[in-house]
Amino acid sequence: MVEPAGGIKVVLTSPRIAPGLLTRATWQALEAADEIGAAGGPEHPDVQAVIGSGLVVTQVEADAWSWLSSAAVAGRQVVWLTGDDGEPGLLRVVADARTRDPHAPYEVEILHGSYDVPGARLIDLVRVMDRLRRNCPWDQEQTHESLAKYLLEETYETLEAIDTGDLSHLQEELGDLLLQVAFHSRIAEDSEDGFTIDDVSGGIVEKLIRRHPHVFGTVDAADAAAVEANWETIKAAEKQRNSVLEGIPLALPALALADKVLGRSAKVLPPDASPEAEPTVASAQEIGPELLAIVREARRLGVDAEQALRTAVGELADQVRAAETA
Repeated sequence: MVEPAGGIKVVLTSPRIAPGLLTRATWQALEAADEIGAAGGPEHPDVQAVIGSGLVVTQVEADAWSWLSSAAVAGRQVVWLTGDDGEPGLLRVVADARTRDPHAPYEVEILHGSYDVPGARLIDLVRVMDRLRRNCPWDQEQTHESLAKYLLEETYETLEAIDTGDLSHLQEELGDLLLQVAFHSRIAEDSEDGFTIDDVSGGIVEKLIRRHPHVFGTVDAADAAAVEANWETIKAAEKQRNSVLEGIPLALPALALADKVLGRSAKVLPPDASPEAEPTVASAQEIGPELLAIVREARRLGVDAEQALRTAVGELADQVRAAETA
């Protein structure tokens, strides 16, 4: 008489996916199993989901591989539910055992019960940040104000990584910048009228959908210029601002502030409202050296170039506001 062939199926799941959202193949394996085992008890979400479906899960606190292999040798079909970490130690034991005895009288299969979707590791970031906020003395002391300098620092380091073209460096710096978003969001949770990371994410998702009607709606946009025009029109309707200059962060570096104000002022001031000197540069390649030369001249005259430009931008802003109220 031929002994029935046993088998072992090890199920790997993602802790970032809702418990019970398993593949069809995994549920079929669970339902067909003679026994289901796990190191965790009913408190483990996946174990709880399987028990909730009417199946029995045995909590194995001793050597998992001995339990699995003994059952398989006896001709039983057994399924193992791994923990959140995927139980790499058990997987190594399984691999070593199969290498030592490749002709064992049972099959071993690794089943992926659930898969991470793009962005799933963001859930890990939220969980880690929450734990740090609850258990790390330094993280507990931080406020929006105390973190402001780090946000600025990480922003500049990200810009530097972009300038160097080093993608590995950029990945790292974007991670540091993302941490600032998660950190500020977690701090806000502690306020009675605060918000959560889900509120932040939901807000930007809704904004992107509203401002891209050519993608999510029925509006036509033939080119990038039309997209930008739609964006500004929708933004103006949403913000209900009294001036085109509202919303420009005054803390921007002077050059970035000048660019923003000039762009907005063009919507209000006529082209000849601010007579300009004849341009001294003829190509984009000459702009950088020309700016550097102006800064050099400012240093020679003992003038703070940053403040001088900021003052000039302020005067232009006054012209814009005067034109808007005229």
